[in-house]
Amino acid sequence: MLYLAEVQKRSGGLLGGGRAELRLLACQRSEQSWTAVPGEELVPLDEGNNYSAGALVLVDLTANKQVQRIQEAGRPLVSILQNFSRLQEKFKTQEEEIEQWKQSLTYQSQELNRREMEMETRREQLQQMEDDFEQLEQQRQELDTTREEVVRQRDEIDRNRQELEGAWNHLRGEMQRLEERQTELQSAAVLDDQQAHAIQELLNRLSTSATPTQALQDQVNQSLEIFAQHQSLLNHHWQNLEQQRSTAQQLQAEVDRLASDIQQRWHEWHQAQDSLEQARAELRVQQNALNLKQEYGRMLGMQLQSHEDLHQQLYRLADQSDKVTISQHVDVQALEKMSIEDLQRLVQDLERDLEKLSSFVESQEEELRLKQQEIDVLQARLQAAAEYDRLNLENELADEQDGYQMLNETLVGQRRNLRERDGVLNQYRSILRRRQGQTDGAGSESNIDLGPVMGQIDTQRQHQAEELRKLESQIEQMQSAIQQAQGLINNQATEQENKRNTLKQQEQTLLDRRVTTAETWGKVNLYQEMLQPVQDGVDSARQRLEAIAGTLSQAQESEHGLAQAIAELRQIFVGLTNVPELAAS
Repeated sequence: MLYLAEVQKRSGGLLGGGRAELRLLACQRSEQSWTAVPGEELVPLDEGNNYSAGALVLVDLTANKQVQRIQEAGRPLVSILQNFSRLQEKFKTQEEEIEQWKQSLTYQSQELNRREMEMETRREQLQQMEDDFEQLEQQRQELDTTREEVVRQRDEIDRNRQELEGAWNHLRGEMQRLEERQTELQSAAVLDDQQAHAIQELLNRLSTSATPTQALQDQVNQSLEIFAQHQSLLNHHWQNLEQQRSTAQQLQAEVDRLASDIQQRWHEWHQAQDSLEQARAELRVQQNALNLKQEYGRMLGMQLQSHEDLHQQLYRLADQSDKVTISQHVDVQALEKMSIEDLQRLVQDLERDLEKLSSFVESQEEELRLKQQEIDVLQARLQAAAEYDRLNLENELADEQDGYQMLNETLVGQRRNLRERDGVLNQYRSILRRRQGQTDGAGSESNIDLGPVMGQIDTQRQHQAEELRKLESQIEQMQSAIQQAQGLINNQATEQENKRNTLKQQEQTLLDRRVTTAETWGKVNLYQEMLQPVQDGVDSARQRLEAIAGTLSQAQESEHGLAQAIAELRQIFVGLTNVPELAAS
């Protein structure tokens, strides 16, 4: 099972050697799942001298907590963190998309509810208009009926007036004849019976021939009351018309205000858009500067990699040739001050550590050779395997190749460590032999020491690495600034887009309100066009009825004068005849 562990060492001598242990930190459960190891669990490590204290390593342990494979955890951890970062960014992007969808659906739902309410309001207004139109049509029909009744009554009154004028003319003629008879009869004291009966019959006929006007007056009064009711209903419709005109004026004022507000917001939006474009141009300048620094950083990285390759080539040259050595820095003054016995014991300790490390490296080399043999066998079996066995063999071969690669990478550092320790031991031995009065063999004179060259390369590498770190720090700061600026620009762009969409929606709302306002003005104009002719007709008919009422008043006065004249004739007739029975009749 694969674990993430920390190398711990206990002090054990002048060279810092000692017992090494692994403190298990986390255990891999799956490809993307790690679980922290509870408590403090330690595992002994024989090859701990290959790693410094505090180093993080990936170690493959058996069920008995025996180390099978071990490697540095730097690159795998970087890969794991990169994958985790990518997953976080992906989840964040998905959450933002989900949130945007939620906001969009909420807005769409609110917009649909608003549209439904507007449609319902318009439907109620249209229904009210239809009811008003039906009521107005009914009133128009009633008004037409009333107008026909008024015309009929006017014709009847005209006929009655003509009859009354005829009766007046007849009465005047009879009165004239009566006056003539009265003149003729002035010489006579009394009338004979035949004349008296004739005059009496004439007076009775005049009395019965007068046309009564009271019934016509009652009908005219009823018609005037009906017209008053119609006028009251028309006044109600005129009030509704004024209310709708006031509503239309309010809608028009609101439309004008909204249009001015939208125009001002568009002006502000264009100003903000210009600022956004300027910020984008500045961001492109910063991005170009960052690209230049990144290019310079890649060049430094390539130079550093070249020095690293040269460093590795020198180490391989030292590994492949016995005539080439790479000496390590040794504190010669401390060794000179040390007693020969202590120096000898120190040399012996180094020899034992070197022998142990050499034995471990040889065992690892042997394991590497065995793995290579297993790989060769698997490759041979894979070439001769059937189709259904190839998949298992390919997986097994891949696992063996991964193990071989991991072990080989581990041995690279161990071989180098072994050679460095051998060089240090040789320097210690040389100092010990010199202090003991012995001389080195002639063969050591011909060895090539690459230590100074390696030192110069390391110094240059450190200088370039420091410069590269500074450059990377600058690049990181620039990237952070660019990322922050990009975030601000993105937020501003999103805000601009939202404002643009809002303005588009407000323009659509303005268009809808303009349509509603136009419809309201259309209804007001139509209402007025329908009410005005009806009002004119009512006014005209009422004026005619009032004229007829005046004529009836005159006719009633004439009727009263006729009755009075007939009464006076009856008195005159009684005086002339002196016939009581006639007078009584």
